[in-house]
Amino acid sequence: MAKINWTLQARNDLVSIAEFIAKGSPKFSKVQIARLRARVKQLEDFPESGRIVPEFEKEELRELILGNYRIVHRLITLEEVDIITIHHSSRILRF
Repeated sequence: MAKINWTLQARNDLVSIAEFIAKGSPKFSKVQIARLRARVKQLEDFPESGRIVPEFEKEELRELILGNYRIVHRLITLEEVDIITIHHSSRILRF
């Protein structure tokens, strides 16, 4: 089972997403954050999940998609994954 490391950027992204969605619906904000966390949890069992990030084309830099969000992660080893950022797909990806 792979260890998941959340970077400061990724944790801040979750907070920003939650706050933004909560302006319209606090209930949906909680649901969406739970969905994002559940999607990340799959990396514990399947650390190589997701496609290679097309903007960077590096084998170790991958992303999971959930709705309009891109969960960008780096495969350190099969036992360790860093969550880099959670990014809305309508924005340009930079980090």
